[in-house]
Amino acid sequence: MPKLKTKSAMAKRVKLTGTGKLKRHKSNTQHILGKKTTKRKRDLRKATLVDKTVSNKIKKTLLPYL
Repeated sequence: MPKLKTKSAMAKRVKLTGTGKLKRHKSNTQHILGKKTTKRKRDLRKATLVDKTVSNKIKKTLLPYL
């Protein structure tokens, strides 16, 4: 069976934590920021974990060697 390729686009967007979970950045931070509250923009800066229902698929198919 051939080796699997890592999807480089996903590898750039996600990092692995020490416990094996996937960490990602939140969206909605690039433009149209004037109508968003300061609190909302501050909370969007923080990283969050990928949902576990999706992270299993990501680890198996998109990031097989991460």
